[in-house]
Amino acid sequence: MKKNKKTNQSSRRDFLKNTSLAAAGFFIVPRHVLGKGYVAPSDKLNIAGIGAGGKGASDLAEFAKSPKVNIVALVDVDDRQAVKSRQNFPNAKYYKDFREMLDKEKNNIDACSVSTPDNCHAVAALSAMQLGKHVYVQKPLTHDIYEARILTEAAKRYKVVTQIGNQGGSGDGVRKMKEMVDAGLVGEVHTVHCWTNRPVWPQGIPTPTGNFDIPKELDWDLWLGPAKKIDYNPAYLPFNWRGWWAFGTGALGDMACHIMDPVFRILPIDYPSSVECSVATIYKEMWNDSMNPDGCPPSSIMHLTYPKKNGKGNIKVSWHDGGLTPERPDELLPEEPMGNWDGGVIMEGTKGKIMCDCYGANPRLLPTHLMQEKKMPAERIKRVPEGHYIQWVNACIDGYGKGETSSPFDYAGPFTESILMGNLAIRSFMMKDAGAKGDNKYPGRKRLLWDAKNMKITNFDEANQFVKREYREGWKLVL
Repeated sequence: MKKNKKTNQSSRRDFLKNTSLAAAGFFIVPRHVLGKGYVAPSDKLNIAGIGAGGKGASDLAEFAKSPKVNIVALVDVDDRQAVKSRQNFPNAKYYKDFREMLDKEKNNIDACSVSTPDNCHAVAALSAMQLGKHVYVQKPLTHDIYEARILTEAAKRYKVVTQIGNQGGSGDGVRKMKEMVDAGLVGEVHTVHCWTNRPVWPQGIPTPTGNFDIPKELDWDLWLGPAKKIDYNPAYLPFNWRGWWAFGTGALGDMACHIMDPVFRILPIDYPSSVECSVATIYKEMWNDSMNPDGCPPSSIMHLTYPKKNGKGNIKVSWHDGGLTPERPDELLPEEPMGNWDGGVIMEGTKGKIMCDCYGANPRLLPTHLMQEKKMPAERIKRVPEGHYIQWVNACIDGYGKGETSSPFDYAGPFTESILMGNLAIRSFMMKDAGAKGDNKYPGRKRLLWDAKNMKITNFDEANQFVKREYREGWKLVL
């Protein structure tokens, strides 16, 4: 993508406010004249939705709850998925290619919401940022580690307001949990367990085959985005792409940005120093596994070691998915739920344990009767009553460096890198040397040592291919 030479130019909204015409009052009418609650057109945020179906449809509906928002453009490669959003926003211009939309609408939009498959998050977001557009990007922020580093740098370079779509990051629960941990109610945290019920889509299955006609509503080439060219197969759309490495990031990518957010928001960590994992193996015949390097496994467990930022020791963080969970704490009564249906987090400290549900909701000490017996700390962390979506809208209107978001890219970027280390470990674990025997048959099944500064595994070079993928011609990231 070419860089835009005018990335530091004022937004359309600021331009209107600062021109002599605006100063003279030709276009700006005082609010009191328009009536209480009326928002002048110059004070509205014009948003383009890149990915208008599925999660994109619900994201746009959330933004539109603000009277300060106009949804002015929609992008989707599949007309079938865009139906609802096109009905909800009939005045929005519709495109199939976000690159065409950005070229034609760059003077009409202030911000973009990116809700495509994981495969296209980074290329779409960076293209918008290079035009000086604020961005809201669904989780996970990116498909791989390299992309997360690029978007983190881009947010600073292009001075745009950013937010990742992990709504729990703006919730009261994670703030209350931080207040409890910071108050010393569990002592120094040394071990963390995280888990999810995902995947709830097919994983650990053979690569789809067969000859199928591409639906007339779908631009298959655009749907593939940066991924290598393959034949169309309906098995990937509209949701099951999550289980295939070319397009998705598996259970970890789907849910870790929600479930592990309290871990990063509360504890003094950023990048792991090592990661190791194990995954479920499916056998198609005796002694012959059917590990498919194209797809995510049906379940996995991973262990990450994080040096504390103060240099005083490490924190161990474990992740379980695919129906696997940590052992129930002795402090939890047999009939008490461990987390909730979607998953949860347990932090173990030198003085006790604390648990929360998915999204950091409902934090409670273990055993739970301590919630009534212990004095809870006073509320000291600012809450976000407007919610995650409207927080970003308001921050965009305030302008870069003035507004505040819960999960800007300087937080979400390193967080995403750390999460995707787990997928790097999984893909390393699944590598097979067909000519080797015994333990040597799976050379990547080891504790991988990570040099975060240089984004490199230092003790198994073959794993570094999963730090940065190859991009199809025309889809490369250029910061």
